[in-house]
Amino acid sequence: MSNKESTIPQLIALAKSQWKILLVATIFLFATSGLSLLFPTLIGNMIDQIQIDKGDALDSINSSIFTLFVLFFFMGIATFFRSYLFTVAGERVVATLRKDLFSSLAHQEIAFFDKNKTGALTNRLASDTTVIQNTVTVNLSMALRFTLSGLGSILILLFTSWKLTLVMLSVVPIVAFCATIYGRKIRVVSRQVQDALAQATSVAEEGLGSIRTVRSFGRESFEVERYGEAVEESFVIAKHRAFLGATFSGMLGFVGYAAICGVLWYGATMVVDGAIGFGTLTSFMLYTFTVAFSISALSGIYGDLAKAVGASERVFSLMSRENALLDGEEEPKRVSGELIFSNVSFSYPTRSEIQVLQNLSFTIRAGKSLALVGTSGGGKSTVAALTCRLYDPNDGIIVLDGHPIHTLKKKWLRSQIAIVSQEPVLFATSIMDNIRYGNLQSTPEEIEHAAHAANAHEFISRFPEGYNTMVGERGIRLSGGQKQRIAIARAILKNPKLLLLDEATSALDAQSETLVQEALERLMKGRSTLIIAHRLSTIQNADEVAVLEEGKIVEFGSHQKLLSLQGRYKELVQHQFSTSSQGVL
Repeated sequence: MSNKESTIPQLIALAKSQWKILLVATIFLFATSGLSLLFPTLIGNMIDQIQIDKGDALDSINSSIFTLFVLFFFMGIATFFRSYLFTVAGERVVATLRKDLFSSLAHQEIAFFDKNKTGALTNRLASDTTVIQNTVTVNLSMALRFTLSGLGSILILLFTSWKLTLVMLSVVPIVAFCATIYGRKIRVVSRQVQDALAQATSVAEEGLGSIRTVRSFGRESFEVERYGEAVEESFVIAKHRAFLGATFSGMLGFVGYAAICGVLWYGATMVVDGAIGFGTLTSFMLYTFTVAFSISALSGIYGDLAKAVGASERVFSLMSRENALLDGEEEPKRVSGELIFSNVSFSYPTRSEIQVLQNLSFTIRAGKSLALVGTSGGGKSTVAALTCRLYDPNDGIIVLDGHPIHTLKKKWLRSQIAIVSQEPVLFATSIMDNIRYGNLQSTPEEIEHAAHAANAHEFISRFPEGYNTMVGERGIRLSGGQKQRIAIARAILKNPKLLLLDEATSALDAQSETLVQEALERLMKGRSTLIIAHRLSTIQNADEVAVLEEGKIVEFGSHQKLLSLQGRYKELVQHQFSTSSQGVL
């Protein structure tokens, strides 16, 4: 089955949830189509009546005009309800579609986001879903309307004069053939347009999201040019799509008008021969225009459907995609926090040729702490990512309290873990909402208690809006130390059994580090903790220290024991003390 054949039923299925509204809207659609078919007949009858009885012509005109007025009045009412109901159904369909698509994206594994740009995915949510919305509702309404009008007009024409009708329908095979060719081409080009727009969106998002870096390097013009090139690429493809559409429309217009000319010529000869009256020919011509207009409109809708098929193929492929990390089934009742890495090897899916971890083994005993130190790129942060099961190891096993973590429910596993990173991510909401993110059921009192424990309450209270202060995008209105303490409060509120500190104090000044370090010590108390750090003040209080280089542990033991070995750990300590009074590892 082709993509188009498999996608169209999915497009139609989207509208099923709104079947009640669409049913009522369709009734009004039938009403507008049926009433519109009366118009040519009424005009033709009025003309014939005037020719037959010129003495009562004025009465006939008045009667016909009044009938037309009543006809148009009821058509207006039916059109209002048809248009409103189809539009409302469309908005509901696209809202549901966007929620389902976002839900699917939100549940994908992290490796998926390593391979796909955020801007392209955002474009799927915004642009592609809008194209689909127009197809399953508004275009569906138009397609039904013009199909009914066209078929109804053809039936009336056949009843009036089958010879004239055959003349008119002689162009249908030509139109159908051209529409098929056009539909295939426009579907491919439309998909290319959407892909190009997604790429442009990614460029814009990247540039605006990194505006401080752009500004500091004075690269505004470079980013404008880069975005301009991406937009220009989409324009070139869209121009080709416009050419295809214009060619098809021009061809359709010529064929349609040629058919009308043929009908007019043949009909005029029939009037001259007395086979039909002038009023009948007038009605016939009006119905012919209705058929021609319906075919033209349906051809345009067919083009929109081809565009929607291209957009929906991408959307449905994302919605149907399953998370590559299979979920476990276990939810242990009691957790102490013991973490074991056993012969773990790992390479990132996007660069599988580089082995980040090689046969890594270590144990963090329940309630104890382990500090990972080493040069950048040694795999320290990867250990944290594997612990949260953002990825699965290529070899080896990771165990939490005797349970391999791949056998645990992912949501449950992550509910037992809290992470505080070097650059915590805050959402563009209030301070209270950002802290509450650790436990959505927490009360304001619990949030304030967590802020006290994180040394955050004092600076929060100094804001005019207090806990309701908006932090801005990614917490831009707060300092690094303030963001870090909010992240710690969020972790405290989560009350995890296993704590991951990923260089949580490495980017802070001395004063901020003191406050954050105090908060971290409160947070670590009684919890198993994996510390990824450079600063000696953080590392020397850990129960055990592991030196990680090129994905392997080269030294393991307490801070004092490793210093006495005169090995790699002491070299790192001495090197950092020689370059910084802070004691950074």
